[in-house]
Amino acid sequence: MKQYDSNYIGGRWEPVQAPGAIDVHAAASGGVIARVPASGADEVDRAVAAARQAFDAWAALPGGRRAGFLKAIADGLAGRADELARIIAAEVGMPLKLASRIQVGAPVLAWQRYAAHAEAGMPAETVGHSRIVREPAGVVGCITPWNYPLHQITAKVAAALAAGCTVVLKPSEVAPGAAYALAEVVHAAGLPAGVFNLVMGAGPVAGEALAAHPDVDMVSFTGSTRAGSRVAAVAAATVKRVALELGGKSASVVLDDAKLVDAVKATVGSCFLNSGQTCSALTRLIVPAAAVEEAGRLAVEFAGAFRVGDPLDPATRLGPLASREQQERVRGYIGRAAAAGLPMLCGGPDMPEGLSEGYYVRPTVFGPVPADAEIAREEVFGPVLCILAHQGDDDAVRLANASAYGLAAAVWSGDPERALAVAGRLRAGQVDVNGAPFNLDAPFGGYGHSGYGRENGVWGLHEFMEIKSIQVPA
Repeated sequence: MKQYDSNYIGGRWEPVQAPGAIDVHAAASGGVIARVPASGADEVDRAVAAARQAFDAWAALPGGRRAGFLKAIADGLAGRADELARIIAAEVGMPLKLASRIQVGAPVLAWQRYAAHAEAGMPAETVGHSRIVREPAGVVGCITPWNYPLHQITAKVAAALAAGCTVVLKPSEVAPGAAYALAEVVHAAGLPAGVFNLVMGAGPVAGEALAAHPDVDMVSFTGSTRAGSRVAAVAAATVKRVALELGGKSASVVLDDAKLVDAVKATVGSCFLNSGQTCSALTRLIVPAAAVEEAGRLAVEFAGAFRVGDPLDPATRLGPLASREQQERVRGYIGRAAAAGLPMLCGGPDMPEGLSEGYYVRPTVFGPVPADAEIAREEVFGPVLCILAHQGDDDAVRLANASAYGLAAAVWSGDPERALAVAGRLRAGQVDVNGAPFNLDAPFGGYGHSGYGRENGVWGLHEFMEIKSIQVPA
């Protein structure tokens, strides 16, 4: 069992004096595989003070110099890629092959991208007799989730550092291994003391202390809408900048001229990625009423191809969920939907056949379901797909937008222009057309209860910068 007993503050490992520790469980067995410290406000205070002390020098450092440190961090993570993939697979439950490519490969690439952005700098713009410049926002508190631990840390920390900010990171205590590995890589890269700080603890304690801290200039949070709302409320007391990347209930809209088999296969794949523990997962499949029965048959067929098992087993396509709490939550949604009489085409609330321990949930498909059903409205965050029927393009758009969330969506059509027209009507921050892949350089973020602010690419850099207008004589 791995024992973590320190935070990384001011360029050194600082043992935590706060009493108590938090157990970290293996997703596949439920056994304790690590313990992390339960830091409190005192540890957050020291980390923020270190970040504040380091800010002026880091902000003044030329972008090319900052880029050198970011490149070294990218190289350090790449050198530990296999180790990181195994840590994340064990803690989160994503199958190892996918964890290697998505949970580690994409973040390494993002660190490299942000190094390039830092090197390019942010040239001033001229508007009339004004010079418009972008400057670092200051000390940033980054609060990150457990489902994509290194990926979400990178989207915040790499962008903030590239922008010239200093950082205090409070990662999820459910999946902490990648954050500790990153701190070790940061230290080996020689990043100046205080520029990056890591404080481990529970969200309601360490996270709240960070969001409320008067010397933190900005908070960037990824997690549930409920927790994000709390972060925003706490941060408001000190009028700091806030960026929120929250939940989703994303719609996959299939028009009547689409190739149904491709649309259903891709939607099931998106829904079940990381065992459904993906905020942008396509969890509502909206198909023409005449195609509901066929869509259901195809969804069951494709769901059946997801072999459930140990994430370290190369044959596994669907691993466990990350925690007992998450498993019980997802099973609760499935059980209530079944009890309400919604058609359950496959899956169910019981453990998958042949598995008696770990946080597993059967791949489950419901359909057709009404748009106002709980399971069609709320974010389940598990391998659960809902099929809804539409009566044409206008009705499909209505159903897709009948959600408090607006993180992502997809449109499928044999006519690209028709697909683009529908995509333009969807209230979502990211819309994929006919299976287009994720773009790491495009802005990512949502509407409504999915939060505000954008990550990735130059837009992610802008999120951590203030805008100043300097008026000069004409």
